[in-house]
Amino acid sequence: MRIAVLTERASGEERVAATPETVKKFIALGADLAIEAGAGSGASISDQAFVDAGASVGSAADACKDADIVLGIQAPDPVLLAGAKPGAWVAATFDPFRNGDLVQSYAKQGLEALSMEFMPRITRAQSMDVLSSQSNLAGYKAVIASADAYGRAFPMMMTAAGTVQAAKVFVMGVGVAGLQAIATAKRLGAQVSATDVRSATKEQIQSLGAKPIFVESVEGIEGEGSGGYATEMSEEYQKAQAELVSEHIAKQDIVITTALIPGRDAPRLISDAQIASMKDGSVIFDLAVSQGGNVEGSRPDTPVEKHGVTIIGYSNTAGHLAADASALFARNLFNFLSAFWDKDAGKPVLDEEIGDAVRLTQGGKVVNERLKG
Repeated sequence: MRIAVLTERASGEERVAATPETVKKFIALGADLAIEAGAGSGASISDQAFVDAGASVGSAADACKDADIVLGIQAPDPVLLAGAKPGAWVAATFDPFRNGDLVQSYAKQGLEALSMEFMPRITRAQSMDVLSSQSNLAGYKAVIASADAYGRAFPMMMTAAGTVQAAKVFVMGVGVAGLQAIATAKRLGAQVSATDVRSATKEQIQSLGAKPIFVESVEGIEGEGSGGYATEMSEEYQKAQAELVSEHIAKQDIVITTALIPGRDAPRLISDAQIASMKDGSVIFDLAVSQGGNVEGSRPDTPVEKHGVTIIGYSNTAGHLAADASALFARNLFNFLSAFWDKDAGKPVLDEEIGDAVRLTQGGKVVNERLKG
């Protein structure tokens, strides 16, 4: 079983899909690891570290030659995989709803695309969930980047010259990233509040010491879809939410938006008028900027100043913490494949529940039901 790992080629992508730790673990299962030279440089992993762990290091063509499995952060161009075995697996993120042409090209080349974003949110798959592991780091980084852009201190400070008031941080969207953002802002000493369309998150917000901000006037509306993901709110709820947020947001120093809906553009949470209501020097971090943005006027990787408010957002937030993000992503991949490793066959054999969920292409066709629908 030959497993290949290539250098990521997407702009600004510094992560790598394997680490010396996971290389050793795969080798212990009986696999051979082939790494493209320089693949780990952005994550502070040298070629020698991979060699010391037992992997071979060479060109992309050398790494892919006769590969049974290719691991990636972002799915590589199929052209790079010409030397892989027919039907080789490629486990990576594909963004399949927006990259239909890429999925089709994998099918035409006879590759079996395994989309890590489609990992079902069930208990036994938690350790395989790349969206959660990367969102955790993204939520942390959003607060750190916001603190850096904010021209004042986060915690309350009592000094002989007077008191410095604590920053007020408002987190919109309480998934994995939002919860980590709340926890990080609290650790930095801010006054934190948060909101979400799912009422079940109220207790989670309170458990982290933050103040929940929820629409109470609209009954019987729940924004939680299947698998724990958020869905779009009704028009009635959206109107009530906008009124509540407009009142609250004007008092905040930092706002962090995290709302994403799988397969769709990010919902608009903050309008230009709401930005204008904020104090000069305030900061908004849009974690959804790469999928259309939660904030009107936000741009990926380009700070925008509107009405005295700085709006920032990265197209690849977790990638700004490449070493830790790589370590977690690589473990997710190892946990995924090792959970199905058949010792007699010397390879992983996927079951229906998880295999059918993540498999996009097989036998020259697109086979995933979510994509067919």
